[in-house]
Amino acid sequence: MRLQLNNTPEQVELIKAMGSKNASTSRQAQEAFAAFIGPVVQEVLLQAGTAASVYTDAPYDEDDSPSFPLDLYYDERNTDNHITVFSQSIAGGLPSSQVVGMQELKIATYSLDAAVSFLKKYARRGRLDIAAKAIERMAQEVLVKQERNAWAVVLKALANGSTGGNSHALQIAGTTTFTIDHLNQLMTRMKRINESFAGGSPAAAYSNGVTDLYMGPEVMEDIRSFAYNAVGGSTAGASATDLPAGVREEIYRSAGASSIYGVALNELNELGIGKKYNTLYDSFAGAPFNAATDDLIVGVDNSKGAFIRPVAQQSETGGTFNAAADDQFAQRSEKVGFFGKIEEGRVCLDARAVVGLTLEA
Repeated sequence: MRLQLNNTPEQVELIKAMGSKNASTSRQAQEAFAAFIGPVVQEVLLQAGTAASVYTDAPYDEDDSPSFPLDLYYDERNTDNHITVFSQSIAGGLPSSQVVGMQELKIATYSLDAAVSFLKKYARRGRLDIAAKAIERMAQEVLVKQERNAWAVVLKALANGSTGGNSHALQIAGTTTFTIDHLNQLMTRMKRINESFAGGSPAAAYSNGVTDLYMGPEVMEDIRSFAYNAVGGSTAGASATDLPAGVREEIYRSAGASSIYGVALNELNELGIGKKYNTLYDSFAGAPFNAATDDLIVGVDNSKGAFIRPVAQQSETGGTFNAAADDQFAQRSEKVGFFGKIEEGRVCLDARAVVGLTLEA
C-alpha cells in the first residue's frame, strides 16, 4: 500500500502551515489536514482489507447501540427457537459462541485506533512524502488490527460449527497439495450443512454454495499448476478430472485463475503452513489440525450475508473513520501528530455460511 499526495500549491502550503512556529496557525492547519485524513484512511481500509469481501456493513449512529433482529433472518430454526451466533466483545479478544433466542441481538463493538507524529521541520520544508507516510502508517496500524479481529470470528465459526452431525471443516489426510477434487468435495459439504431440517426455515437453510475461497500462496501455486499438470488420478491412460483445455489455457495466460467452478479465488499471505491464521485456527480447533504441518483453506458463502460488521457512522461527516489533531505535544516538542479511530464489531449470525478444508500431512 502506497499513498501519494498531489503536489499542488494548496497542499504544500497546508503542510508548511502545520510546521508554523505560531501555535494558532499550526493548530488550524493540523485540524484541516486531519479532516482530509479521515476519508483517505477509510477508503484504504475498504480497498485493502480482505475481510471486506466477507462482511456486510451495518452502519449505526455513533451514539447508538447496534442490534440485529434475528427473527427476520432465521424465522425459526428448531423447536426451542434458539440459535448460535459467534462474536467478539473486545478487540484482540477470544471470539465466543452464544446461544440466543429469536430476539433483538445486541452486538458488542470496540474501538480500533492509531496515532502518528513527525517533526515540524519536515512540515516547514513542505515534505509531502513524510505526510503521506504518516497517513500510510495510520491506515496500516488500523488495518492489521481490523483484519485480525475479523478473521478471528470467521475461523472461530469454522472451528466450532457443526450442523446435522457434519463438521464444517473437511479433513484430507496424507497430503498438503490442493486438487480440483478437494474443491468439489467442499462445495458438496456446503450444500449438506445447509439442508433444511425439522422445525427449520428453508429460507434460512438455503445456500448458493461456496462463493469465495481463501487460501495461502502455496495453494494458489497448486492451482497455477493445473495448467500443466494432471489434476487428478488417471483412468485408461487419461486423467479423470483434467480441466478443459480452454480453462488450462486461461490459467496459463493469466499466471493463475480468478475463479474455478464459479468460485472466486482469494490469496491471503496470513494463510499457509505455520502462518498467522493457521495458528489462530489451530488454537480454536485443536487436534488433529496442526498449524506447523497442516494447511487450511476457507470457503465462504457470501450470498447468505451471515457475517455482519456494525460500524459507527459519524453524525457530522457521515464517515466511519474519525481523525483528529493530537494535542499531546507541547510547543517545545516541535512535533505535529494525529490520531484516529474506528468503532466496529464483528459477528457471524450463521456458521453454515463458512466451510473449510484442512490438508493434513
